[in-house]
Amino acid sequence: MTNLIPLNITDTDILKAVRDINPSAIPPRRFYTKYYLVADGNKYPPKYVLSNANQYANGLELPLDLFTARQAVDYLTKLGFQVEKREEVPSYFEELERFLEQAKTEDLKYSSYNKNFIGLEVRVSFGRAHKAKVPRIAFLNKANSIQEYIYPAYFFYEEQGLLILAYGVNETHEPPHNWELHNPVTISKYFAEHDLGKPPNYGSSYVYKAYNANNPLNRDEIEEDLLDIIDIYNEMQEDTDMPTNTNETAQQEFRLSAFLEALNATGLSFHPSLVTRFVGSLLAKPFVILTGLSGSGKTKLAQAFVQWICKNAQQYSVVPVGADWTNREPLLGYPNALDAQDYVKPDNGALDLLLNANAHPAQPYFLILDEMNLSHVERYFADFLSVMESQEAIPLHAGGAQKRSGVPAAIKWPSNLFIIGTVNIDETTNMFSPKVLDRANTIEFRVTEREMAAFLNNPFGADKQPLNAAGASMAESFLKLSGIKAIPNDHADRQLINTTLISFFKELKKAGAEFGYRTATEILQLINQLEVIDSTLSLNKKLDIALMQKLLPKLHGSRRRLTPVLSTLGSLCFNGNGNIEHEVFEATGFDFEKDDRVLYPLSLEKITRMYKGAIDNGFTSFAEA
Repeated sequence: MTNLIPLNITDTDILKAVRDINPSAIPPRRFYTKYYLVADGNKYPPKYVLSNANQYANGLELPLDLFTARQAVDYLTKLGFQVEKREEVPSYFEELERFLEQAKTEDLKYSSYNKNFIGLEVRVSFGRAHKAKVPRIAFLNKANSIQEYIYPAYFFYEEQGLLILAYGVNETHEPPHNWELHNPVTISKYFAEHDLGKPPNYGSSYVYKAYNANNPLNRDEIEEDLLDIIDIYNEMQEDTDMPTNTNETAQQEFRLSAFLEALNATGLSFHPSLVTRFVGSLLAKPFVILTGLSGSGKTKLAQAFVQWICKNAQQYSVVPVGADWTNREPLLGYPNALDAQDYVKPDNGALDLLLNANAHPAQPYFLILDEMNLSHVERYFADFLSVMESQEAIPLHAGGAQKRSGVPAAIKWPSNLFIIGTVNIDETTNMFSPKVLDRANTIEFRVTEREMAAFLNNPFGADKQPLNAAGASMAESFLKLSGIKAIPNDHADRQLINTTLISFFKELKKAGAEFGYRTATEILQLINQLEVIDSTLSLNKKLDIALMQKLLPKLHGSRRRLTPVLSTLGSLCFNGNGNIEHEVFEATGFDFEKDDRVLYPLSLEKITRMYKGAIDNGFTSFAEA
């Protein structure tokens, strides 16, 4: 590391700093250093003193990443100060050598490694079921986690014979407090500058120092470097641990129009009615499935809303579902069978999100499951489906009141957690069972000719940065609205709503797709929430949305079984006297939005497409490729 200690720091500046520093007030973790400055019978961390001395020489503290402890010792020694080496130097050298040897094998066991080093939790990983591309050692403050914050770490790139001591950074979420570094170099940049190709992982972390792992490591160098980066980390932890006087943003009532305006400002193009359906569905039931045309903006809309409503990135997680998910472990982790004190959390942060949601009930949290049906949802999502209704806790391990790696034995279902699943339909995906569809609002995404034309006029994407936390002041109001589950019995349109639902119930029963009490209740909740967020919606429009999202998704079957049912359902959506097949299903260019005879245009247009699919293919379902 280049020495950037200002040469105008004098012995007088050092003495002033020593005089002003109360040794008993120095945070204990700042004393994890190889050397001490001795003055007036007291011991001081050399970097700590030199950083403070710079205030007298140049008016500000000297950032610790600009110089090493060895450079501080050399500078103080030249000025004539007494510096002593501590008798017992904290060392991780033997553990690191053992780690490098094991990383070259297929052995993934890590329970024998020390769990703590100078007050920090140590997490060693060689991979789980398969060997990791980049084995690592992370050093964490107890209140920190690899998923959420920053951390000093060793990353071993075996193919390049490279060990990197790094300022570790989360790969998928921006940490609330990032490393404050001067001229940092990412691992990706380091690889590029040294013609090493592209790093297989951790490319966004910053290089503190790189070592040739093919040569013997220098013990003194390793010890001093690790203590240095931990000193920088501890200094940052002091800053972020301190209570602040910042004022929270004044809370406001939730306004759908504010989100629509924010979307328009970014250049993201979604029909207002689609956004209304999405937000109303979240408020009515915290489980929404977005299906439809691939590349139609399902994930974009979900991300846009959570970025807008959340105060920071710790309140949401986008988790790509794997095709090999056969149980709950990818979302909830599992207890380590080889270590009774250890619980293995999933790297995607899903479990941490649930824990944080429970810890902060006044803020909304969002889990976005991308490509949700790449695996059978009922297998990996069964615990979630169950506790959504029962409100029971999800058991995680048999530890009783004792936590494993900070994970309790069971986790309560957070009422402030919202789950959004995105779905594509093709030969690689799986269909949903009625059990799943019954518990969600299913929203279909389509792209109209007009929307495609608007997109082609500006096809180069949108800047979502202005969305970040722009609606955070409405988060509490959003949560309060989602908690309103009571349905007013004296609603002026209640009788008409009930009559309409009974009509559809009779016809759906013929296809074995009738709905139960849960669905009926959630339809009423959805209609109520739609009225709250958009009072301009007509009753027919609200009914149309509810029918489309809660009743039609379970429809699937053969031509013989479904075409009579679809015809009758279509007739319920149409106020005409003629034959529904002739007037609507088989008509060319029928305008579902402008024809005054159409009661429920969304539902009728979908029923028409399903009818044509049954005629053409002999089979039809709500889900379309």
